[in-house]
Amino acid sequence: MNNEYQILLTLASIHWIALMSPGPDFALVIQNATRYGRTTGIYIALGLSFGILIHSILSLTGISLIVHTHPVWFALIQIAGGSYLAWLGLSTLNSLYQRRKPRHQPETETASLWLDNRKQAFSKGFLTNILNPKALVFFISLMSSLIPADFSASGKILALVILWGLSFFWFAILALLLSSQRLQNKLHAAAVYIDGLCGIIFSVLGLMIGYHAVTSLT
Repeated sequence: MNNEYQILLTLASIHWIALMSPGPDFALVIQNATRYGRTTGIYIALGLSFGILIHSILSLTGISLIVHTHPVWFALIQIAGGSYLAWLGLSTLNSLYQRRKPRHQPETETASLWLDNRKQAFSKGFLTNILNPKALVFFISLMSSLIPADFSASGKILALVILWGLSFFWFAILALLLSSQRLQNKLHAAAVYIDGLCGIIFSVLGLMIGYHAVTSLT
């Protein structure tokens, strides 16, 4: 049992470091919490953490490993994930372009056409994580290298709780900090630049993932 606790502590430490590393999830929280506020940021954090939970379950049960070792299946996931990230980025850049045009109504009425409720914010976070092929590979590596075959059922459940809990805690704290009124006032003028940078990041990552997937099939 002591050995299991050590494994879980190592698992938590590695995952915590990975969470703080910049990536699509990190950029998504920054972009939306600074522009749309606390509630949207929290529900995006919830969606991201549930995506991580699903990846963890699939990796722990061996399903993700089966997908990863099947070139066509993995390439299809890469194409889907790359396409979604590219669409996310291009939509953000297009939104910036549209905001430059003269408007006949206040921006607050049209600022977010599909982040206007909690379900949509959750879905955006969930899809961004679950369709990220790099997340699939990360959790396969994490689980296969740390969790032995004879790991207890209670230990596996605790591992899932730790991974989900740390994920939601980190992204929620990030969303809360970025949506504080003081920081919102400072970031308001920079919001357009944050959107632009995140749009470019999503687009480039999506195109790179898609290109890698297509070349792996040829």
